[in-house]
Amino acid sequence: MMEQEFSSTLLENAVTELSRLPGVGRKTALRLALYMLRRDEREAVALGQSIIDMRRGIRYCRVCHNISETEVCPLCSDNRRDRSTVCVVENVKDVLSVERTGRFTGLYHVLGGIISPIDGIGPDNIEIASLVERVRAGGIKEVILALSPTMEGDTTNYYIFRKLSALEIPGLSVTRLARGVAVGNELEYTDELTLGRSILDRRPFEN
Repeated sequence: MMEQEFSSTLLENAVTELSRLPGVGRKTALRLALYMLRRDEREAVALGQSIIDMRRGIRYCRVCHNISETEVCPLCSDNRRDRSTVCVVENVKDVLSVERTGRFTGLYHVLGGIISPIDGIGPDNIEIASLVERVRAGGIKEVILALSPTMEGDTTNYYIFRKLSALEIPGLSVTRLARGVAVGNELEYTDELTLGRSILDRRPFEN
């Protein structure tokens, strides 16, 4: 049994849970816990309740798999969006990144990951099949592959391109971001101006 580090079991539990967060070690977790301990109790309660409400209230859009508080997210429900264009991204953070550019007015499809055999993630573990079904249903004229230009991202792009090409839908174009996004960069860390230009200057995806 691991020896307790702090004199308070309650503090120990709080530090342990906080240190589970990405990028938060035990020293940072302790600093955060002590900070909340010094604040008014209402602040700690509000923080805890907001996390509980988020966890219980947020779901994934049944159309694009973006986070939503309703069955269909606000973007998919917005009739002002161009419903003939779908931008394929890896995760929810990438939706936010593209939206901040103000250069894209279509819809999204969130894969929830990318193909990565070394991590045990294959095509069946992400939302590729639902993308193919969206395109098969009709009405989509362009699919923009907006995955990060990493080896895994390019592998996923190529797999999706093959799947969509096999549908043989007349007039369907599959494009990718222009290479203003540096090879190896994650999309979420690309500045808005570069990402915006990459969207506007997108190119046909070539086999």
